[in-house]
This record gives sequence, structure tokens and C-alpha cells, in this order.
Amino acid sequence: MPIDIVVDAMGSDKAPEPEIRGAILAARHYGVRAHLAGPEDILRPILRQHLKHQQHLPVFITPASEWITMDDKAAQAVRTKRDSTMRVGLKMVREGLASHPSHKHGPGQAAGFFTAGNTGAAMATAKMVLGMLSGVDRPALATIIPTIRGIPSLLLDVGANVDSDPDNLVQFAVMGHMYAQNVLRIQNPRVGLLSIGEEDSKGNTLTRDTLPLLRALKGINFIGNVEGRDLFNGHCDVSVCDGFVGNVALKTSEGIAKLVSTSLREALKSTVTSQVGALLSRRAFDDFKKRLDYSEYGGAPLLGVRGVCIVGHGSSNEKAIMNGIRVAAEFAHAEVNSGIEAALRESIPAD
Repeated sequence: MPIDIVVDAMGSDKAPEPEIRGAILAARHYGVRAHLAGPEDILRPILRQHLKHQQHLPVFITPASEWITMDDKAAQAVRTKRDSTMRVGLKMVREGLASHPSHKHGPGQAAGFFTAGNTGAAMATAKMVLGMLSGVDRPALATIIPTIRGIPSLLLDVGANVDSDPDNLVQFAVMGHMYAQNVLRIQNPRVGLLSIGEEDSKGNTLTRDTLPLLRALKGINFIGNVEGRDLFNGHCDVSVCDGFVGNVALKTSEGIAKLVSTSLREALKSTVTSQVGALLSRRAFDDFKKRLDYSEYGGAPLLGVRGVCIVGHGSSNEKAIMNGIRVAAEFAHAEVNSGIEAALRESIPAD
């Protein structure tokens, strides 16, 4: 059954071209009904040009007269830009919640939202428009991390909350468990607490206070403290931390991936012999780049809000937009949010 996903058409650095092309690709390859939120006078000519020979594809325009830029202060923009692409798109998700899980949404309704725009504004707007799930105090931004086992792992929070308390991290663990199990299709995912050592005594006050709470969780495969290297070695499927630590880990990982990819490419071009080797190993090198390519994973789910909101890189290209829309559809189909609420009720012991 086709599913409706609304896209912030003015979010990315090069909007709206990547959003329009990505929406068309998602409609073509995944059968998604894509709704582009943005100014119709800007979007219509470009969309018409790209749909010249494929008018049958279900890509539509939802009018929104304003958009939030990367330079806008998130809190102020959310309050003042009442007809922003983010607010219009997330309102469509809110209206679509009543018809879930049939996915037979009517006009002005959608099952999920994707934006490559201002992350802070996306989080603030989602909290305001959609509200929070029962049992969740703060949302968490999660991201996919490639591992040497070829199975992705999940890291959260990577920036929604600079400061968190032990109860927040417990909620993040439950949300990460449900997402890994139902969207990433990892059976009985291993959940770890990101710290500076595996021993229970290692870490700061936050991790030491959180550890016993995570051990007391029911229905969660908690494996104890994990270290930074465990993000990539496949030892852990879900790594939990506060947003400050998670964002530093994420940005460091992106920098290392860029360094390795660039250095390897330059080394393969440095001599005639290495150039011949590069030609012979092109398929392996392309596979290597694909495993490190953020566009393969689409975007980061904002977990904890009452609806589906996926946040992508500002530099997202059409491939990343397409995959972000795909992830939003998979998130909605998997009914992760109802599972999170049920898991929080069942897994956290009563006081």
C-alpha cells in the first residue's frame, strides 16, 4: 500500500533541486506518494520540468510560503514563521496520525516527514506540532553507524539534548532498541552505554548513575558499558549517550571517514602501478565508499515525538533525499512509536 511522506522542499543547502529529484526517485523506486512543502511558484516549474516524461508519478506540491534557513535562530524562527515548510509538513503528519496504520491518508495528511534543513528548528517544530510520546521526556536524534560486520548500528542521542539525566538515557535505550529491532531488523539488539571503559566503575557521574537503571530494564538486551571503538566493530547494535558526547562522536567519525576515503583515493592515484591497482580494485573501492556514504542511510530519525520525523544532512543530494523518504516510510510502516510507548510501560520498573 503506497504511503504519503511530506518533504521540506526548501531545507537543503541547494534546495529545492535535490528535494524535487529525490522525491521523484522515491516515488519511482519505492512507490511513495511524495508531497513537496514549499512555495508553489518556485516548485511548480522545476517539478514540471523533471516530470516531463513521467507525469504518472505521485509527486505533489503542498503550498508553504515560508522556510527556515540554516542561519535562522531556531526558537525564533519556529515562533515567527507560522507558514514554514517544516510546520506545514509536520501538521500534515499530525493530521495523518488519526488514519494510521492504514496509510490511506486524505488531503493534508501524511505518515511521515523528511527535512534536510535546520536541525534545531526541525526538533523544536516537531515537539511543538506533534508532541511527545507517552513516557518520553525528551526526543533523541539517532544516526546509523556502519560496522565492520556489515550490519549497521545505531547511536543516540547525537545532538537533540546537550544535557541529559539518567532517566533520559534510559528512555533513549528503549527507543533505540525498538528502532533497531523494527526498522533495522536486528533481532534482540545489543544495547550499550557509551563510556570511557567497559568496567562499571568507569565513566562520569551520568554514566555511573545510568548503568544500574539500564541493568534493571526488562526486555532490553543491555550489555553494559561500551567504548568508542565499539561503534564500528559490531560489538554493539545500539549505543546510548547524551547529545553532547554523541554529536562529538558523530562529527569525529564523519571526519575520519572523509580522511580515509580521500587519502586512499590519492594513494591509488600516486603512481602508475597504484593506478593500475586502482582500476583492478575499483569495485572494492566503490563498495568501501558506499559503506561510508551518509546518503545511503538517508537521515537521522527523531525518536520520541508523536509521529515520524527524519532529519538529513544540509548537504543532502538527491540520493540522500530519496533514502530519507524511504526511511520515513519504513519508520511509519513499522509502527515504532506505539512499540516505544508499550516498551516504556513494560520495561521500566515502577517506583
